[in-house]
Amino acid sequence: MKNTALVIMAAGIGSRFGGGIKQLEPVGPGGEIIMDYSIHDALEAGFNKIIFIIRKDLEQAFKEIIGNRIEKAAPVEYVFQELKDLPEGYQVPEGRTKPWGTGQAVLSIKGLVNEPFLVINADDYYGKEVFRKIHDYMVNEMDENAAVYDICMGGFILENTLSENGAVTRGVCQVSKEGYLTGVRETYDIQKKGDKIEANDEKGNPVSVKGDQHVSMNMWGLPPKFLDELEQGFPEFLDSIKDGNLKAEYLLPDIIDRLIQSGRGCVRVLETRDKWFGVTYKEDKEAVVASIRKLIADGVYKENLYD
Repeated sequence: MKNTALVIMAAGIGSRFGGGIKQLEPVGPGGEIIMDYSIHDALEAGFNKIIFIIRKDLEQAFKEIIGNRIEKAAPVEYVFQELKDLPEGYQVPEGRTKPWGTGQAVLSIKGLVNEPFLVINADDYYGKEVFRKIHDYMVNEMDENAAVYDICMGGFILENTLSENGAVTRGVCQVSKEGYLTGVRETYDIQKKGDKIEANDEKGNPVSVKGDQHVSMNMWGLPPKFLDELEQGFPEFLDSIKDGNLKAEYLLPDIIDRLIQSGRGCVRVLETRDKWFGVTYKEDKEAVVASIRKLIADGVYKENLYD
């Protein structure tokens, strides 16, 4: 069987969650966190290696809460996303406090993977179906050595990914009738208002979105050589930042969209109708706990996940 790795981005500071470490909040009856369910589903689908991208200051707490437990089920590696981890010749601008986004996070695993890998967020519940679909694509269809980057993504339905407790940011996708991504636009302040869904672009201008559109939840299936692309593109991104901009981020959706538009990337959208949930806001936790309870009652998971 072809090797495949699961890469979990868990370095976010969880500011909208009220200052806590949202990725480590227990939501299951046995103290499980959302990552436990994602890892369980990934291993069940056939992934056989786990890489955690975390902050150095979270290492001890992270290992105690989940890492040590997962090491009993699969090989585990840790890498750290650091603000100061920049290409030679670059320095952190004065006043910058946060790392450089999901592109920099994934670049931190370079040297650890030689197999196709799936990137996910630590604080999102994705559902079983999409892990199976992505693993099957990676093993049976992905051409790691194609001249054009062969990528796949979990294609969620926008209305299945909203929070009842505030606005969210999503990569809103344009998909061809053949099922390939033709564009992805990072879209902000998405929330339901009555029967409508409202959203803004990066400048705060209203944009039109529909509930049945596909969105990216940062669930990308990538060939190992994609890491070379991230490495080559990072200096170009840093050079493009305007003076005084301390919040610019090197983001996977932007990077992949540029590959598509330049004809250097091809992305298969693997649709899932599973409902997303996560702890974007502190108020989300109660709903997440209830959702996990329902999945257990429906027989999707056991009461004690690791029994």
